[in-house]
Amino acid sequence: MTLTDAITAATKAGHLLPATAENIAAFLAAKLPGWAEQSIAELVSKGAWGELNDRFYRFLEFGTGGMRGRTIGVVPASAETGTLSATGSPEHAAIGSNMLNDFTLIRAVVGLHRYTAKYLAQKKSSARPRLVIAHDVRHFSRHFSNLAASTWTQLGGEAFVFDGPRPTPQLSYSVRWLKAHAGVVITASHNPPHDNGFKAYFDDGAQVVPPHDKGIVSEVNAVPLAELGRFLAPKLDGVTTLGRDADEAYLAVAAKAALDVSVFKKTKLKVVFTNIHGTGAVHSLPLLKNAGCEVVPVPEQLAGDARFPTVKSPNPENAEALSRAVALAEREGGDVVLATDPDADRMGCAVRNRAGKLELLSGNQIGALLTDYRLTKYKELGWIPREGSPRAAIINTFVTTRLQDAIGRGHGVKVINTLTGFKWIAAKMGGYEAQLRAAMGPGFDYEATPFEQRAKLLQQHSTFYVFGTEESYGYLPNDYLRDKDGNSACLMFAEVCAWVKARGLTVPEYLDEIFLRYGFYLEGVINIYYEGASGNAKIKRILETYRASPPKAFGDVAVAKFQDFGREDIRDADGELIPKQDLYVVTLANGYSFAARGSGTEPKMKFYLFANEKVASAAELPAVKARVRATLDKLNKLIEADAKARAES
Repeated sequence: MTLTDAITAATKAGHLLPATAENIAAFLAAKLPGWAEQSIAELVSKGAWGELNDRFYRFLEFGTGGMRGRTIGVVPASAETGTLSATGSPEHAAIGSNMLNDFTLIRAVVGLHRYTAKYLAQKKSSARPRLVIAHDVRHFSRHFSNLAASTWTQLGGEAFVFDGPRPTPQLSYSVRWLKAHAGVVITASHNPPHDNGFKAYFDDGAQVVPPHDKGIVSEVNAVPLAELGRFLAPKLDGVTTLGRDADEAYLAVAAKAALDVSVFKKTKLKVVFTNIHGTGAVHSLPLLKNAGCEVVPVPEQLAGDARFPTVKSPNPENAEALSRAVALAEREGGDVVLATDPDADRMGCAVRNRAGKLELLSGNQIGALLTDYRLTKYKELGWIPREGSPRAAIINTFVTTRLQDAIGRGHGVKVINTLTGFKWIAAKMGGYEAQLRAAMGPGFDYEATPFEQRAKLLQQHSTFYVFGTEESYGYLPNDYLRDKDGNSACLMFAEVCAWVKARGLTVPEYLDEIFLRYGFYLEGVINIYYEGASGNAKIKRILETYRASPPKAFGDVAVAKFQDFGREDIRDADGELIPKQDLYVVTLANGYSFAARGSGTEPKMKFYLFANEKVASAAELPAVKARVRATLDKLNKLIEADAKARAES
């Protein structure tokens, strides 16, 4: 029996999905390299039907974080594993239309180039499409970076790559710095080691949003597999390598995240830092040291390593990932632990409480502390009026703590909520920039205008972006770049810690000050993982049943309001229409609420829970905290049970 006959028989028997068989056939018809065809044949001979379905049931799609997928199969084929590298990388990224590998990556680059070229033609520009590419430390990241650059130049464009692993925020800045037309980061952020990803950026330095994202996807989907073969061998002639100049330019901008560097002179701050084997050490270490912090890195996590060998997950929001840094801080007497994820766009931390113990803060808590501090400091500096301004804005996502809204209102500034993903925050920033450019006329140079002057002009003619944050440990201090920045977040939070320490307080005590002003706010997250083709169907079932049959109550608490962002017209504080998305916000009769959505970057269903109660006095705060936690825990269990029942319905 031939390979094609075996696939046909497996499909008729119901072992393979029709879409799987169709995509395998398309790959085989594209004259694959020998190892790739051997890998498919090996999986078929093993009867690894679930593996083949997961690998081939669809093509990777762009989500809120771009395109992510496994590069190493659950059931690897020996032909693709080949000889492992010194850091455990297989010889080839796993074959499959739903995997991130040479084929799906080249297809994405070709589609991005074609879209960019058409975009330039529409603008009547004769420029060659210019692309900047960064990569993290993951399996195949350097290879994918070179492959993308090679493909782009062979298509007639200009390509720039860094001389080694670099963080996502540096890519965002470098797109603007080099006046590039597009950018790519090869990373899967904090995903497991077997994953990698392809984040696409456009000329504003932000991840793509409509209409660009849909236009790029359309171009990618139109690229025949037969066209990919000629790009499989990287050719780096004509590719420009970026080094020290690019680093210094980004560092100069990242350093501007500090609003009051004098606080570092008022008290000595000891920081224990971990990059969890990722790219954060490249810039976070010099930023903190140059500010005047004493910095102690975690030595066994300092070197880049695709296996992330010292952690279960390289995610700085997980206590386990910070455990070595916390232990080192206890031994060394560190004031704060700061951690970045593999591509250094997220930052997590642990701070000392009054009892001298280190405790982890959530992304929502970090964001609230940064927002309140920075609004207070901007007012002290005179950059925004003391009473606030409707032309100064903080920007959050709909799944970020409602405490941000309360802080913004308390400071008298505009609060914008966006869809999940920093690209939507960046889109708002881009709109504010465009308004100012239009007001100032064609001779105005936005980038060359000093930041303080730009802030004043934005408040006169547009809106000044003060700060942006999302619950998933993402923060951005200004509009020099257009994606969350874990490096500048380390510097910003170190500034808060130094300021708090100089006041004789602890960071949790400063957070309690905020609670006493605005009420106690607590959040929770439910992640329900569903892998592969069958898992994708379960996530879809939850989303569909929420729309068709919204929940009426959870326990004895009734649902007071149900918002469907995929069907309703919902506008932000600027009056702009929010793009349609499968996001649901449920408000309960007790004032608590939650949001539900499928993750755009991982195979999971996510629920974001929000609770708050007023606090009359400091003496009452502990009891309020305990009561809210107990109620939220109960609600958490009810929501999760309901979701799992819907998934199996």
